[in-house]
Amino acid sequence: MNYVNDKIENIKIAYIGGGSRSWAWGLMSDLVSADDISGDVYLYDIDYEAAKHNEIIGNKFNKAEGAKSEWTYYAVETIDKALCGADFVIISILPGTFDEMESDVHTPEKYGIYQSVGDTTGPGGIVRAMRTVPMYEEIAENIKKYCPDAWVINYTNPMTICVKTLYRVFPEIKAFGCCHEIFGTQKFLAKIVEQKLGIENIEREEIKVNPVSVNHFTWLTEAKYRNIDLYPYYAEFCAKHKDGYLEEGFEDGGWLNRFFEEAKKVKMDLFNKFGVIAAAGDRHLAEFCEGKWYLESPERVNEMCFGLTPVSWRKNSFMKSRLERSERLRNGEEEVKIELTGEEGVNQIRALLGLNELVTNINIPNLGQIPNLPIGAVVETNAILRSNSMTPVFAGEIPKSIYPLVARACGEQEMLSEAIAQRDVEKIFMVFANDPLVTCGIEKAREMFDEMCENTKEYLSSYNL
Repeated sequence: MNYVNDKIENIKIAYIGGGSRSWAWGLMSDLVSADDISGDVYLYDIDYEAAKHNEIIGNKFNKAEGAKSEWTYYAVETIDKALCGADFVIISILPGTFDEMESDVHTPEKYGIYQSVGDTTGPGGIVRAMRTVPMYEEIAENIKKYCPDAWVINYTNPMTICVKTLYRVFPEIKAFGCCHEIFGTQKFLAKIVEQKLGIENIEREEIKVNPVSVNHFTWLTEAKYRNIDLYPYYAEFCAKHKDGYLEEGFEDGGWLNRFFEEAKKVKMDLFNKFGVIAAAGDRHLAEFCEGKWYLESPERVNEMCFGLTPVSWRKNSFMKSRLERSERLRNGEEEVKIELTGEEGVNQIRALLGLNELVTNINIPNLGQIPNLPIGAVVETNAILRSNSMTPVFAGEIPKSIYPLVARACGEQEMLSEAIAQRDVEKIFMVFANDPLVTCGIEKAREMFDEMCENTKEYLSSYNL
């Protein structure tokens, strides 16, 4: 890197999973929208052809209307070429294929267990973690070898297990995990403030929050707009909208065909039960609760106004449209367009380069920022990012009302991480059988676990199954 006229040039970013047919294009857009950084992005993916396609698309962004900086993209066939000398490493991969994900999400349905996402917790999240950890062990070893001083930003799920693995293999790594789930809750709170106080166009960054807990089961112990405590307003809103809140243009029942839409009914129900603001999407929150609460059946899911996301949709409609768009972008039938994603990755990079200071939620090991969770467990709290430093913000204790829920989730993740590191299949199974979504009894749980492992055995060669 070098400084030229208050700009930082020649930054090297290694993107592991750089063949992405969706998320990568958003990163490209965000990068060229920053006017004080520029450099090279090395795309590594086990699907080299997909990375080559993104090399073509990425380089087109430099000439897009509104581009403020220039980034050169290179697809590489080996991970060492991507990582060697990198200043930043971005990891966003699919651990396995959609076939394995289909088993993660839908095999448990044969046992009466439903999952709305299946990538973080529950039977699907646990088996996905079994596939993911060996990949992350290898990635961490390569980072240690080729770019030990790089900052590492992880987007892959299960977030907690991925970040935990990076630190276990390379304790000196400078890594953190990013998730935008809290952003959605900030936007929801902003709408409540707008309605209550008649203020228009509040940006979600203006809603200051104190997140605690673990990824996708995060809670806010504080929420403020300027000097206004939002807890009383949120309590009033949740009491009023016990049947859910449908935003303007979101007709009653419309969520049935929108796999990622929700009526905020789960998060408001949790507030009404426990008095703390749950700060993730309903699809994720539901999976951390006992299986009969929100995911007992598709009918119960419909009643709670969120969706079960079928992997068949991801495999067919979503991926088909992404592949078609990739081709259009490459051959010029569709022009690349700069559209800011709302993600904070680029601003995090700028902060770590000393160009700004940023307080934001990230996933890192607990150094005491949550005193009543285990030291070393990966937790989601605020941190201050500034010139080459990452400092966790003291978040305080998990409130007693939700402590049993959070401690169980954190404990499960700690035990699972240890069991996978040891490749102890029996210990992994006990985590699996004790998960709150596994409501089928231990004998059926064993049958389900064995079936799911068999379906993903191509990625489990390091286990003694």
